[in-house]
Parts: sequence; C-alpha cells; structure tokens
Amino acid sequence: MIVYLNGEFVPKEKAVVSVFDHGLLYGDGVFEGIRAYHGRVFKLGDHLDRLYDGARAISLNIPVSKDEMQEIVLETLRRNNLSDAYIRLVVTRGPGDLGLDPRKCPEAFIFCITASIVLYPDELYKKGMSVISVSTRRNIPTACIPRVKSLNYLNNIYAKMEANLAGMPEAIMLNNEGYVAEATGDNIFIVKKGVLITPPSSAGILEGITRNAVMDIAREKGIPVEEKMFTMYDVYTADEVFLTGTAAEVIPVINVDGRIIGDGKPGQMTWELITAFHELTKVDGPLIYPAEGA
Repeated sequence: MIVYLNGEFVPKEKAVVSVFDHGLLYGDGVFEGIRAYHGRVFKLGDHLDRLYDGARAISLNIPVSKDEMQEIVLETLRRNNLSDAYIRLVVTRGPGDLGLDPRKCPEAFIFCITASIVLYPDELYKKGMSVISVSTRRNIPTACIPRVKSLNYLNNIYAKMEANLAGMPEAIMLNNEGYVAEATGDNIFIVKKGVLITPPSSAGILEGITRNAVMDIAREKGIPVEEKMFTMYDVYTADEVFLTGTAAEVIPVINVDGRIIGDGKPGQMTWELITAFHELTKVDGPLIYPAEGA
C-alpha cells in the first residue's frame, strides 16, 4: 500500500505523523471518507467542498487548492492500482506544541489512504438490519459543530460502544431536544405514506454526501422529500427505514428497538433507491484513469 503523506508517496510502513500533531493530540482537523466505483471517484467534488468548508469553519488553512487535492486523491488511487476503493483524506492542524493554541501549528498536514472497507455483511443489505436507539446524545451545535466532519469522533464512539454492548451493528442518536439526529456513522431516512423524510441539518447532523445524493435521486423520481424533525415514535411507526453513508451506501433497517418496521422486510422505495444509487456510482465522478474512459 502506498500512502500520500504531505507531499510524498510512501509505503504504509513509513506513513507516520508527529506525536506533536494536533490532529493526534486534540482531534484538531477534518477528514473525508470517499468511495471509488468502476474507475470513478464518486461525488469527489462534493466531498472536497465539505472538506474545505469544514476547514474554514475551524479556521484551518489547507495549503493546496481543490484541484490539487483532487489530483492527490486520484494519484494515490493510481499508485495503488485501484478502481474500486475506500479513500480516507485527512487534513490535520499539523505539528505544534503540547498546548491547545492552534496558532502554534504553522502549517496543516495532509495525508490520503486508499484501501477497501466492508462495513456491514452482504446479508444485511438483502434482508435488512436491526438497530437500537442509545442514550448518548448528538453534540449540540454550540459545543462542537456536527456539520464539521472533524477528527473528534468521540461522541460517535460513545454511541457505537452502546451498540456494541447490545450486540447491534448500528445505533440511532437523538439530539439534545429528543429528536432523531443520525446514526453513529450514517444518516437516517424514514418513509411514511410515500414521503421520504430525513432530519434537517438543524437537528445536529453531519450532512452526508450519500444522504444528499439519495435525496436528489428521489426528487428526480418524483418522490416527495422532506427534511424535518421527527421522534423515535415516527421511526417505530414508519413504513420503511434505511441508513445512508459513504461506507454503508444505502442499507435497509427492519427492526428498531425491537419494533418491526413495516412488514419486517426492506421496502419497495428503499430497493428502488438502492438500485438507482448503484447506477449513479457507475457514471458520477472524475475518472481515475482518464485514458481508459476516452
């Protein structure tokens, strides 16, 4: 495996960061999880927009342009001879001292890893998964802005630990007001009477790239889409439930806190959106190997 490491391409054994890096010491930085399918990097432009917006929100200057960052991602894939992959693009505050002050970090540090990832077993995509709601609440926007995909994921890890203890693959987190926010690493959708519903950004969520792609697909198909607050009651009584995420893609949920969703099988709209999403991944995004697509 070859890793891009702040201007160089190095073997993974040499892909190291300083112990004084604020990304390591304080979770001070931003990242993106990205997917490549069929020789294209899916929604790469959207991922880079979110990365740079998140960096701006925490006053982190990324020392390369978006075009240069795109080439970093593509070249890392080429160096590893990959056409289908999971990509982890990370920008830390960089090395500083042991204090909190970000001004002590003169320059950001960038690295890019390309590999594979399997989040859930294939069987769960076919039959649907069971999840639980947990007591850990999503970070409030005035404490740690959920819309910034930062390196500080302890909030999500707390919730994931609850899911692990319950023997569940994923957990639903509520916001401080008791409304549904998102899962530990995925966004959530419910379907009720033909309407596709997902929490708005004001619920304290990270606006997922896959989430937004699914909403676009639904609108193109004439499916009504609403971004609005809802509670666990609405989840329990939904006709369909599914989760979305870069690693998870689109995965059906058929049981929440022991309540059977719909008829206990992945719903028709869920299957329709899964199929359309997979078709979109074949044509969206820049080519990794442009000559092959000519």
